[in-house]
Amino acid sequence: MDHRREPQDLLSRLHHQRVTDSANDHTETGSFPVIRRKPRRSLQANAARTRFVTSLFIVLLCALLGFSYAIQLNNTTATYETMSEEELTRLITETSAQVQNLEQRKSQLTEQLTALQKAANKQAEAQRIAKQNEETSGLLSGRLAAQGKGVIITISKGSKERVDAATMFELIEELRNAGAEVMAVNTVRVVTSTYFADTKNGLVCDGQTLTAPYIIKAIGDPQNLQNAVNIAGGVGSRLNVKYGAKVKVKAVDKVEIHEIRDVPQYRYAKTVE
Repeated sequence: MDHRREPQDLLSRLHHQRVTDSANDHTETGSFPVIRRKPRRSLQANAARTRFVTSLFIVLLCALLGFSYAIQLNNTTATYETMSEEELTRLITETSAQVQNLEQRKSQLTEQLTALQKAANKQAEAQRIAKQNEETSGLLSGRLAAQGKGVIITISKGSKERVDAATMFELIEELRNAGAEVMAVNTVRVVTSTYFADTKNGLVCDGQTLTAPYIIKAIGDPQNLQNAVNIAGGVGSRLNVKYGAKVKVKAVDKVEIHEIRDVPQYRYAKTVE
């Protein structure tokens, strides 16, 4: 055996084995697929496209809303155009009445709301209003005494003839028209139902006989009350000329009326619940 050929044969086999392994190797560089990143310019293009589509959708939606409003407006106008003049007049009148009623109701509710908001205690405010109403009712019905500035009128006994009921009632009405809030004639408190009558015993007021001099106390603006009595050709002049009675009107800063009336008992009238 030739020992010199053994190394050559070994090298030949190793070279052949290397070639065979290289042919079967699939893990060489470049055998895997290459992943490429998308260009940055492509992402910006997609964002711009999205913004354009969104803007186009918004414009289309606004156009549809405007078109719908125009159709509704045209329909309303067409409805009014087909109405007669009488129907339009009635519609305007009804609308004006509704607006006026709503404004009035708004004003009332605003006043009530303001009063409640200003009141620290709503219960106290309600009690105050109730007390105020009770006092007003008491003064009008004659159940409560009163005081305030006003006039005191003194009418002496007539030298020609006796003052009649019609003239005395006219004097009371003149004082009321001049703003008298509370009045009394001698010892009789004047209320809404007060009457005067002529009898053989003299002048009668609400069932009580009056004797001269007649003293009338009235609470109100003194100047207006004086003018109501002393006006030329008025009831004061008639008392002097026709009956010969002297009429004296005195303005007073504090007129006190202590004459009161009993609470009337109503047989038929009842309060609404």
